[in-house]
Amino acid sequence: MSVTIKPDQSFFHSLADIAGETVLPFFRRSIVIENKEQDDFDPVTEADREAERRMREMIAGTFPEDGILGEEFESERLDADGLWVLDPIDGTRAFISGLPVWGTLIGYRHMDGTHMGMMSQPFTSERYFGDGKQSFYVGPDGKRAIESRSCASLSDATLFTTTPTLFNEQERAAYDKVEAACRLPRYGVDCYAYCMVALGMADIVIETALKPVDIAPLIPVVEGAGGIVTNWQGGSAFDGGQVVASGDKDLHEQVLEMLTSG
Repeated sequence: MSVTIKPDQSFFHSLADIAGETVLPFFRRSIVIENKEQDDFDPVTEADREAERRMREMIAGTFPEDGILGEEFESERLDADGLWVLDPIDGTRAFISGLPVWGTLIGYRHMDGTHMGMMSQPFTSERYFGDGKQSFYVGPDGKRAIESRSCASLSDATLFTTTPTLFNEQERAAYDKVEAACRLPRYGVDCYAYCMVALGMADIVIETALKPVDIAPLIPVVEGAGGIVTNWQGGSAFDGGQVVASGDKDLHEQVLEMLTSG
């Protein structure tokens, strides 16, 4: 009987190293930007594609039986026991605007329940890693375990969303109720928002229309820090769609009730 070999944290760092050395030469440079959507603006660059290609090569060479779900190329072996989820540049709009709030997302899920994820920001030299039980930060100010913070009331909460314009009319009405109850709303920080919840610097992230690659790698980071990530109905957020992340589980219930109360 074959024994399944699963990755450790060091392999995530190796993937992040490859992605970082690929992407950084393109950041804050004049580059070609393509639009993946006819009726909207969904940018992609050579940096996105090359970073994902190189990560896929490393995974295939080390864990050839695993599947890969990526942002830029066709999925591979989605029925495999081990599945990698890759977004080489989450926050491409920030990337092409010169803002360092994008990141490389690397996720892994095994059929036995193992779930790990990393957000790497090579320009600021920050990485956030979690396995759903513990989460860790490494950056210019050192390395440490991280925890989300308690927040009993929405009136004390800091709330993130990418932009309220992404919500449809019904979603916007629900979101606006939560925002009005919060102390501090902030927009436009993409994957950084979830990492700030894990770091204990923010309390809530509310999003919609996410792809699995946008959220799956971030779930074990938030949950490993003591937070919670679900869809708006309280179910799994792995497949994306409407997503809520909170650092405080009691606060999370308050947010869900407001979002679904009609």
